[in-house]
Amino acid sequence: MKINETGRIGAINNYQRQIESQRKESDNKARRKDEVSISTEAMELLKAQASAQEPGRAERIEELKSQVSSGTYQVDAGKLADKLLPYFKSFTDK
Repeated sequence: MKINETGRIGAINNYQRQIESQRKESDNKARRKDEVSISTEAMELLKAQASAQEPGRAERIEELKSQVSSGTYQVDAGKLADKLLPYFKSFTDK
């Protein structure tokens, strides 16, 4: 009868080494951070796009946002139906 098998101790040590190496890898992954860099050409395009928009558009968007957040925005059902009608007619034409 064997009380202490030497093979078992080695197996435990190998398992422990594997766990330690996984911890080191996860620590390295946790330290890494994502980076995003925008080129100067892209920044110029964004500025050109912002300046090309209609001047009243930004004001209208802010007005709509405030109406939606306060709960006073009302949808004109007639305009909505007029815009949806061609979409639904395209299904009956087929």
